[in-house]
Amino acid sequence: MSEEQSITVPEKEWEDDAPRQVMLAVARVDPWSVMKVSFLLSVAVAIAGVVATLVVWFMLDAMQVFSDIERFLLSIGADSFTALLDYARLPQVMSMATLVGVINIVVLTALATLGALIYNVVAALVGGIRVTLMDE
Repeated sequence: MSEEQSITVPEKEWEDDAPRQVMLAVARVDPWSVMKVSFLLSVAVAIAGVVATLVVWFMLDAMQVFSDIERFLLSIGADSFTALLDYARLPQVMSMATLVGVINIVVLTALATLGALIYNVVAALVGGIRVTLMDE
């Protein structure tokens, strides 16, 4: 081997590589993880709902909507309907918003978990959802 032998290794040209595509199927969803995530998202939605209710109530109170409604009811002689405005006071409104938030937490968590269980049954029958992923 008197002469230098050069071994040529074909260099891979990265620019010419096409992205790889992989086709996968979501065959099963863990109901426990779905329940945990849906619970946390439901709590976040409930907190946002209570805060939004508080903001809307303060805006309506600042615009004196409740006092205008009470004055209107008194001017038309509907004195008995002014008792309904007791339900529009801040403590009652916040209590109702919190109650609706708690009910939504329970219902949305249960529905999401039930949806995961139903998806697992259907995926066992038909093979699940096929997803194509691409490596760039």
